[in-house]
Amino acid sequence: MEHIKAIIEALVFASESPLSIDRIAETLEGIDRKEIVAVLSTLAEEHEARGGGFLLKEVAQGFQFRTRPSLGSWIRRLKRSKPLTLTPAALETLAIVAYRQPVVKAEIDRIRGVDAGGPLKGLLEKKLVRIQGRKDVPGRPIIYGTTKKFLEVFTLKDLSELPTLKEFKDLQG
Repeated sequence: MEHIKAIIEALVFASESPLSIDRIAETLEGIDRKEIVAVLSTLAEEHEARGGGFLLKEVAQGFQFRTRPSLGSWIRRLKRSKPLTLTPAALETLAIVAYRQPVVKAEIDRIRGVDAGGPLKGLLEKKLVRIQGRKDVPGRPIIYGTTKKFLEVFTLKDLSELPTLKEFKDLQG
């Protein structure tokens, strides 16, 4: 198992995007998916317990090494980059897309009460939102949804991890 653990760790490390269990199984022919899941779980626990600079996280239906969130300011210093920033209008638009997808622009405009064209364009450019197709109604409006990058940026395994309305209300006390 130690040999397989080292291989899986190397595969996740070398992957540019979150690595799915299916892709790992495809690469390691003959290794049972249950064994892969067990190894990933062990690796995640080891990295957490170690308290080092990075963690193994499940995001966007795959696994990826991520820097410990508390060390973000040091990474930004090194890279001299700013974190991804979104305007309040873009955040509001993104939340509507995330919770209502698949959604058309007219519905986003109706919910926001203003035109969402600008924020939607910015979200498309940042690759947080994508065009999923066209709705089969007169005018064939474009349908929008979130992307894999959205899941990665917000460290979500999938959309089911989005907070519910009840959780929001509980936070507000």
